[in-house]
Amino acid sequence: MPSVPLVDMSEFDFAKPIYTLDDIRRVNPQRHEMEQLTAIIHINEETNTVVGYKDITDKEFWAAGHMPGFPLMPGVIQCEAAAQLGGFYARKYNLIGGDYLGFGGMDSVRFRKPIFPNCRLDLVARVTRVRARKLAQFRFQGFVDNQMMFEGEMLGVIVNRDLDLG
Repeated sequence: MPSVPLVDMSEFDFAKPIYTLDDIRRVNPQRHEMEQLTAIIHINEETNTVVGYKDITDKEFWAAGHMPGFPLMPGVIQCEAAAQLGGFYARKYNLIGGDYLGFGGMDSVRFRKPIFPNCRLDLVARVTRVRARKLAQFRFQGFVDNQMMFEGEMLGVIVNRDLDLG
């Protein structure tokens, strides 16, 4: 049974983003085939909610091989898109600091329907917990044509460039 949507996507004007891809690039470090956001259309600091989307084309790096003749968006890429949305919010509003925001874990992830190229994947993330200078926890959901396609929870943790890898 699907969860209740975190927001009513019909309330937003997807044609008028508040942050474009160029704006996202000033906050998020991902580039090239790992960029999984197209725009941010809504931010509510009172509810710690961010809404954005990814335009999915048939030119995605995974489309030819996952699966040949049946291009199915990998679940890990769906989660990456949601993580980049949550990461944008956490970094833009300096929720936890650090050089980067990395995956700390995921829980209760459910893939409800397959996602194929040539659609717009609408995404929402809401902060549910913050431990300053440690982590930010988010709920996330993804929609295509107002149908919930996936949902879950993730932890974003700080990652600094000066990691001791020895």
